[in-house]
Amino acid sequence: MHKKKLSICIPTYNRADCLRNCLESITFNDDFFINQIEICISNNGSTDSTEKVIDEYEKRLPIIRWSNKENIGIPRNFLKVVSMSNSDFVWLIGDDDLLLPDTLKRSLNLINSNPDVDFFYTNSFHLTTDFVNSFPQPFNVKYLPNNMERFSKYNIEGKLKFFDLIKPKISFDFLGGMFLSIFRKKNWDNYSYILDHDAINDSQTFSHFDNTFPHLKIFSHAFSNSMAYFNPVPLNICLTGTREWAPMEPLVRNIRLIEALDAYKKNGLPTLQYFLCRNFALSNFIPGFIYMLFNKEISGYRYIENPLKKIIFNMVYPNFYLSVLRFIIRKLKLQLIKIFNKGESSAN
Repeated sequence: MHKKKLSICIPTYNRADCLRNCLESITFNDDFFINQIEICISNNGSTDSTEKVIDEYEKRLPIIRWSNKENIGIPRNFLKVVSMSNSDFVWLIGDDDLLLPDTLKRSLNLINSNPDVDFFYTNSFHLTTDFVNSFPQPFNVKYLPNNMERFSKYNIEGKLKFFDLIKPKISFDFLGGMFLSIFRKKNWDNYSYILDHDAINDSQTFSHFDNTFPHLKIFSHAFSNSMAYFNPVPLNICLTGTREWAPMEPLVRNIRLIEALDAYKKNGLPTLQYFLCRNFALSNFIPGFIYMLFNKEISGYRYIENPLKKIIFNMVYPNFYLSVLRFIIRKLKLQLIKIFNKGESSAN
């Protein structure tokens, strides 16, 4: 089999309508570039019409498919779909992400023009699920608005060392969004074994670092000595809306992202850069921790190993204390807005 340059890898589970929109968006790319890629889809034991959607688009796109007999969990399905790739590079995206009509042309040009680069930060636009669902389905990308917000506001395009991407001004979630990265598969394969077996087999959401950010643990090893490339003009669109894991957001922000930084530091992230990134990550620490403490049943608090130790170790960072002040200021602003709006309503 001829090796392709790029695989778009899509893990999916019970979101047939989202997957249909995702695959539909790929069809708007030129056939010349579609024929240079492969699309790997791993269906994680879906019970909806996901298989029918794949059947439909298999006639129009170069799809390689796999269906797990049962749900094997998100991390293992990530590993499975990447393992299906027969390409030099992999782009692991969500089943609800959308591609732009020129995405494949630009992504392949980036890869071909930079043979010494192992990791590309693709950047992405924000778009709400409500907007997409307000149009006939499957969604036609010709209806995309012109004023979409970018994930990263950083504007300097070009090559840099991989760890130079781990900065708040470039990647505020430290590469946490899997859809933001095109990476060399060979590097990934060399370190995909490092994930903890028990963690990735745990069916509980975000119970470990390894089953929250499996890709970051692999990235921290696989690309620590690599050249990277920052691309400021987004190559795809991430849909934002209500997520079932929203109550666990403080756990992800205040605990799991810190653990991601620990993994980066262990593999070469400079100490000062680590300090600055960790301080940034603690900008909502105390309010978030209090929320987790008082909402233990839904917040994932029980997954925190030694909570007191987490608190003590973070006390050396300025944002540990400033997080309270920021919280108070945000609340005051909201109250002032309510009072202002109430006053305007009364006047009218």
